[in-house]
Amino acid sequence: MSIRTAFGIMSALLIMTGFAASAKAPKTLKAAYKGDFYVGAAIDASEIDGQDARDDAIIASQFNSISPANALKWESIHPLPGSYDFRLPDLYVDFGVKHHMYIHGHTLVWHNQTPAWVFQDEKGNLLTRDALLARLRDHIQTVVGRYKGRIQSWDVVNEALNEDGSMRQSLWYKIIGSDYIEKAFEYAHQADPQALLCYNDYNLENEPKLNGAIALVKKLKAEDVPIGCVGIQDHDHLNWPTAEQEEAAISALAALGVKVAISELDMDVLPAAGHQPTADINYRVAQDPKLNPYVNGLPEAVRKQLADRYADLFGVFLKHRSQIVRVTFWGVTNGDSWLNNFPVRGRTNYPLLFNRDGKPNAAFDAVLGVAAHASQ
Repeated sequence: MSIRTAFGIMSALLIMTGFAASAKAPKTLKAAYKGDFYVGAAIDASEIDGQDARDDAIIASQFNSISPANALKWESIHPLPGSYDFRLPDLYVDFGVKHHMYIHGHTLVWHNQTPAWVFQDEKGNLLTRDALLARLRDHIQTVVGRYKGRIQSWDVVNEALNEDGSMRQSLWYKIIGSDYIEKAFEYAHQADPQALLCYNDYNLENEPKLNGAIALVKKLKAEDVPIGCVGIQDHDHLNWPTAEQEEAAISALAALGVKVAISELDMDVLPAAGHQPTADINYRVAQDPKLNPYVNGLPEAVRKQLADRYADLFGVFLKHRSQIVRVTFWGVTNGDSWLNNFPVRGRTNYPLLFNRDGKPNAAFDAVLGVAAHASQ
């Protein structure tokens, strides 16, 4: 019997036998997976600064880990040369400390959401290698140093690989060279030697990209670079990745001596648009009613499929709980999700465990049910 079939049968049994609704079962995600791994959510500005009280209540009650959707990205925290804006990041960290959460930092080095000035001199010409390294060091050591001992882990480098596993030809790569990754980890480790330092990417369930990530981690570890974790983003779909692909990726990365984070979990339930799956935020597809079929609600059959998929994945995560440090959903409610606008703007998607009205859905029950069944 395949892993996927086994977990599919298990998720059906959970519903039939009432595990998901058991009065004895934990009613929160963090309680259900206590001792297994942290369960987190990416939170946005309105949740960080207290403007979204409803979501804040969900976050505080359900999760014991947080990631910042945008507050720690370069364009937000370091928008101009020599000018840092710590208002929102400070509130973010204060929120996590107040609620006794595992606090994650996302992200220090990325080719997106980085201002153009970072790579340019005062005349608009590309910087030299040494000049860009100096800016990189200043940024990382300023940001990581400010939150030393309070942010437990960082995505040091985000999405440095192409789909075939080769190095992305970003300006970081073109100006500094491939060792920009080593330098970024070195600077972060100097700023906070106790922080868990991560490489983070999407589509690592696909063999070519997974092989690229494996080669990268091996190279870093051979050079004594302090990489301690790889984030598998898990921007998933109803038919991808399979449970077997998920398990293979987790196992292959953990075998390298690093922890694994499921770092940006959500489930796209809408028809594929173009060459999906991808999480490249620059990819766009024109609006088409055929790509937005569930404006008035999710059909029951799709709700069940979504719940089954989450049950399958959490079955895999539980099996590998000794290797996984955290499972983080990319958002809190369906209405908050970036997938309502990616890669087609203005769609109505249902990728998370809480509905637009902030109520838990069938997928939430299924995820709790997996933990309840495992504890029997």
